[in-house]
Amino acid sequence: MMRVAVLGSTGSVGVSTLDVLARHPDRFSVAVLAARSNDAGLIEQCLRHQPAIAVLESPASAERLAAALRAAGSATEVRCGAEALAECASSPEVDAVMAAIVGAAGLPSTLAAARAGKRVLLANKESLVVAGPLLVEAARAGAAQLVPIDSEHNAIFQCMPPGADTGRAARGVNRVLLTASGGPFLRMPIERMAGVTPDEACAHPRWRMGRKISVDSATLMNKGLELIEACLLFGMEPRQVEVVVHPQSIVHSMVEYVDGSILAQLGNPDMRTPIAHALGWPERIGSGVQSLDIVAAARLDFEAPDTGRFPALTLARDAAEAGGTAPAVLNAANEIAVGAFLGGRLGFLGIPRLIEAVLERHEIRAADSLETVLEADRWARELAEATLA
Repeated sequence: MMRVAVLGSTGSVGVSTLDVLARHPDRFSVAVLAARSNDAGLIEQCLRHQPAIAVLESPASAERLAAALRAAGSATEVRCGAEALAECASSPEVDAVMAAIVGAAGLPSTLAAARAGKRVLLANKESLVVAGPLLVEAARAGAAQLVPIDSEHNAIFQCMPPGADTGRAARGVNRVLLTASGGPFLRMPIERMAGVTPDEACAHPRWRMGRKISVDSATLMNKGLELIEACLLFGMEPRQVEVVVHPQSIVHSMVEYVDGSILAQLGNPDMRTPIAHALGWPERIGSGVQSLDIVAAARLDFEAPDTGRFPALTLARDAAEAGGTAPAVLNAANEIAVGAFLGGRLGFLGIPRLIEAVLERHEIRAADSLETVLEADRWARELAEATLA
């Protein structure tokens, strides 16, 4: 029986994870559930899945959750804060950790799980973007298994040769083709993009996701972050990772070998597929996802991204090539910019402009410690907020 901690359980990935876990009660148990502040959502999940521990970031939310669970007769222990989250992620009572907390807030618990030798189901791409070398090193030191959950990176993982090692280039691999849906504004003229609303940006044509990641998909920053992630996970140089727009979102990514072969992973756009793969790996388990009807799909289109209309992709590639603290600054500035857009303080086209302004003022340092990357993260957030003011 694999005991699973679901960090970010009330988000879209967390909900999908619990759906897959519930399909296999003979194989998995829910040990920990954690969310930022959504105590209402966590109450329902705790009563259904009966974890030993539930964690919330907000003390007020934790108090409400504890009171509600006591009233319901639940034995679930409620804890609070980042330290409790890291302790649960590294607990000997946990075998696998779904790292699905959005943003840099998920980094400490992900690192703790890796150092403790857990199977880390990595849905928090910021952990790699902000502190990739540290996370890869922690996984090696702790003998942890890093299994990516992003549909694209999970597809690459499935197409890599057997025995490929996290963070090291696999023999015989020439390049990776990272597919992108193109988001909701793929065909929209740039002059119209200036006035798009948060609701329009979050109306993804293929995937059901949270608002922050939906905006990242609309700007293509999500694909830029994934480019950085792919380089770190698979030991690739940025020039070896090519982004390809594929509107149908059926081919989730491809790996090209030196002999000219290209292996692709296909499937319906449903996060339960990579989640089930990561939970069952190296076996295969049911996910509840409908089988892909390739005949009904009829066609698969591919095209190069328009970086003139989506400059965030270029900013991310430049950060990947620069390395050091540049990806951490990119990510932090993007989080502030997206938050400002969702809050009505910044236009859609202002998102990459703000990120570029912050990057231009950053002096890159080696990302050789958690303190260094967190300082770069803090600096970028403060500068981005000051620039907005």
